Amino acid sequence: MHYGLLESTPPGKWVPDVFAGFSRRTLPLGEDNEGPITATLVRHDEAVGIPLLYIHGWSDYFYNTELAKAAKARGYQLYALELRKYGRSLRPKQTPGYIEDLAEYDAEIDAAFQILASAHPNTSPSIIAHSTGGLTAALWADRHPGQFGGLVLNAPWLELQGNTWLRGFANTIADPIWRSAPERKLLLPKFDYFYQSLSNNAYGEWVLHPLWHPRYSFDIHGGWLAAVLAGHAQVHDGLDIDTPVLVMTSADSYFATKYSARMQVTDTVIDVHATAQRAIRLGNQVMIHKIPNALHDVYASAKAVRDQAFDATFAWLDYFRR
Repeated sequence: MHYGLLESTPPGKWVPDVFAGFSRRTLPLGEDNEGPITATLVRHDEAVGIPLLYIHGWSDYFYNTELAKAAKARGYQLYALELRKYGRSLRPKQTPGYIEDLAEYDAEIDAAFQILASAHPNTSPSIIAHSTGGLTAALWADRHPGQFGGLVLNAPWLELQGNTWLRGFANTIADPIWRSAPERKLLLPKFDYFYQSLSNNAYGEWVLHPLWHPRYSFDIHGGWLAAVLAGHAQVHDGLDIDTPVLVMTSADSYFATKYSARMQVTDTVIDVHATAQRAIRLGNQVMIHKIPNALHDVYASAKAVRDQAFDATFAWLDYFRR
């Protein structure tokens, strides 16, 4: 795998991706104070079928080619959107993952949908989104009724659950910090448990790009945390997503101060039970599906577990789409 940062593709052109059988295309988004900003759309070239847009989570990127192959086997073509300053979209001197309003991601989601509409006329894409990407996708879906065919949220981060120290910090300190200096880095404890559960350099089986999915994740800045908190508040107040929503999580969460084998069969990032309670505020057609022994990224769990998640996902999409 290529372990550096990538350059933008020629305008409007698809080029071979870092994964064989996939291609990528840069989506220009203008400039900010760090220079030109772009997003990236990755396409599974070996598939044809109903378009399915995948959106990654925090400190992450698209690497799960097994999800794309599972989609192909069931008549879907997976596209993966990498948001600005993440993964294939990250450029030198940019602050990884930084944004001050989750609604700014409308630009790249809308751009991706335009490309999908051209490639798949008269077919509404469905969306799969993970963790913070799940929060972003839910808020986008609430603002864009009637534009997509179904929403699958993979362990969406819908509130500051499971981390009481972070919730207290956010409520008492982060707000005044981000208002005066939103790009200031927050000195928070960092843990690598999720990385250890995923990476083939530890206890997982996935080859992870060290810049796109670093061991201890990206630094957290006050403005980014404020954007997430604002998104959580919107979910708390209730959304009105007008298409069916499937929320998939592990059956259990586990939080500890050192690595444990339990972290290979539980969610170590969010409280899945609190997530299920909050998820019912997303709309009127919400299904909660808990997968025993799943990780925070349900689709990156052990093979038998992720295969179960794939089957459940596409059975659900088929039921509401066909």
